[in-house]
Amino acid sequence: MKKHDSGMHHARYALGEITVIALRDGYIDMPSSRLRQAGDRPFGSDLPAEVELVDGMLRLSVNAFLIIDGEQHILIDTGAANALDPSMGALPDALAEAGVARESVRTVTCTHTHGDHINGLVAADGSDAFPNLERLLIPQEEVPLFDREPRLARFRHRRLPLSDGVKLSANVMAVRARGHEVGHTAFEISSAGETLLIWGDVIHVPSIQFARPELTWEFDEDQDQARATRLALLRRLVQPNIFVAGAHLDFPGIGTVAEAGEGYRFTLL
Repeated sequence: MKKHDSGMHHARYALGEITVIALRDGYIDMPSSRLRQAGDRPFGSDLPAEVELVDGMLRLSVNAFLIIDGEQHILIDTGAANALDPSMGALPDALAEAGVARESVRTVTCTHTHGDHINGLVAADGSDAFPNLERLLIPQEEVPLFDREPRLARFRHRRLPLSDGVKLSANVMAVRARGHEVGHTAFEISSAGETLLIWGDVIHVPSIQFARPELTWEFDEDQDQARATRLALLRRLVQPNIFVAGAHLDFPGIGTVAEAGEGYRFTLL
C-alpha cells in the first residue's frame, strides 16, 4: 500500500488496483477519564505518561475513508458536519481538496451510528451532503438507533440494513467488530494480495491502546466485547501485507501494526 499524494485534509493511497482516500473531518477533545482501566475505572493522577494531552484533554482525530473500486465510490463514515463540535465538519473540504465531487459518492456506509460517523449525511447548510446517494447501509443491529436521530429523519425510508459478510463491491466486505456499539462493523478491502481493514472505533487513544490493548473507552457499549475484538484484530494485523485504518487514529489514520513486547506498535504510512 503506497501513498500517492496528500494535503491538509486528505491522503490518497493505492491498495493494489483500489484507491483509498483518507479524509479529515477534524478532531474532538475528550476528558482523559474516558479512557478506562479494568473494571471500568477511569484514570486519575495515575494517567500513563505516554498518553498525549492537549490542554489537559485527549484529542481524537476524526477520519473517514473513501474507497474507489472501479467505478464505485464507497464512503465509510461521514464525519459530524455541524452537528457536534466546531472542530469537526471538514469532510466536504477534504473531498474537494482530493478532487472528488460529492455527487460521485453513491454508496455511504458507517462503522456505527455515533454522531461523528453519521451526522455528515446532512451538510452544514441543511442539504443532502451526497445528492446522488443510491445506497445507504447501516449495521442492521443499529437501524433502530439510526431511526431515532431527528437530523437524519429524511433518510429513514432509504437506509438498508448491513449484515456481516455483505460485499459492497467486488473487493469490499463488511466484517462485524462488535463491542464499541451493538452493530459496530469493520470493512475489509482486498486487492492484489494486500488487505486494508477499516476498523472504525476499535481504538480511540492510539498513544496507549496499541501498547496496552486491555484499556477500554467509557462509551464502549460492551467493554469486554470491545477488548476481545481489539485483541483479535491486532493479532491478525501483524501478518504481512495487512494494513489498518481507524476513525480516531492520528490523521491520515492508515498504517501498519507490529508486535512490541507484550503489546503492539502502530506506524503511520
